[in-house]
This record gives sequence, C-alpha cells and structure tokens, in this order.
Amino acid sequence: MAKKFNKSRRQEKEPKEFDEEVLQIDRVTRVVKGGRRLRFRCLVAIGDRKGRVGVGIGKATEVVNGIKKAVTRAKQSLVTISLTKTDSIPHEVHIKHKAARIFITPASAGTGVIAGGALRKILSLAGVKNVLSKNHGTNNKMVTAQASIMALKKLRPVKPSMAKKKDVPASSNPSDTSKKDEANVRHEKKAVDEKAKKVEKKVEEKAKK
Repeated sequence: MAKKFNKSRRQEKEPKEFDEEVLQIDRVTRVVKGGRRLRFRCLVAIGDRKGRVGVGIGKATEVVNGIKKAVTRAKQSLVTISLTKTDSIPHEVHIKHKAARIFITPASAGTGVIAGGALRKILSLAGVKNVLSKNHGTNNKMVTAQASIMALKKLRPVKPSMAKKKDVPASSNPSDTSKKDEANVRHEKKAVDEKAKKVEKKVEEKAKK
C-alpha cells in the first residue's frame, strides 16, 4: 500500500531576519605543489532594511558554500545606523579607502537612492530610501563595498530636532508637487556635484604635498 504523507508535517519556511544580495562572485586559483586549486570568492551584503547592514567575503570550492560563509561573516560585522524621518542619513559624509572616494549626502523625501553599483545595494539593505552619492576612483566592487561600510560607520546618531520635522502641507494640485520634487532633486544633484569636486581637489592637493 502507498504511504500517506501528512502535509502538516512539512516544516514551514521561517522568514529570514536579513535580506541577502550577492555583489560579486569571482573564480580564484591558488598555485600549490602538484597543480592549482580552484575556489570561488563570494562578496555578499545583508541587511534588515531598518538600519542594520553588513558585508562579508567567503571562499569555497562551491558557490553555495561560499555564499553561506560570506553571510555568516557579514552577520559578525553588522553596522547599525540611525535614519531620519525621511528615511535618509543624518548628515553628509565623505571617505577615501584605497582607490575609492565616496561622498554621501542626505536628500529630501521622494528623491530615491541616487547611487550605483555596490553602494546602491548596501544603502538599500540598510533601509535608506532618499540619498545622493558619488563614487570616484575605482569600479572594484569589493573596495567600494568596504568603503561604503566605513562611511556608514562614520554616521552620528540622529538629533531629536532632525527626527521631529514638521509635515509640509500637501498642495491641491498633484502636478505642482511633482514639479517641485523634480526641481529639488536637480538642485540637490548640482550641489552634490559641486561638493564632490571640492573634495576631489582637496584630496589631490594633499596627495601632491
């Protein structure tokens, strides 16, 4: 007789505490006596979208095992940041790590995450919804991810005055509000470009000295 399986016995999948994003998977080799050893290096970012985010690197002969190792290491090096009422960062921050130069500044509601590459995924996993940023110097995802975590570590807690902002009354015409939002985003982008250029000049002057 065929066995009857009870569906209730099947274990339901528990919701994950952190969301995972694979930033990069590289195939690396190590030369040893007798040949080469092939392994995979996985760069993974995790976050709960509520202010906690981390990055980890894992190596293994299989991609799945490498991702698991990276996730466990990312959980050991979590960074907690405080978000403002508009789901942005409390203040601007710029940092130089190896060849990467990252500049992040807060933005008003409705701006979105203006970033690219690994920086965008890390900010999204941290729960940041409105921010402007610039990344100069390198396209290496590993270096960019490390620089992004170092920049988030520099953020100070949110002040009560920043957290308790007065709500702006909504306009009767929705098209007016959308135009104002677009104008604000353009103005903020220009300001970010100007500040990024100033930071680059300072870095170049220090390097020449």
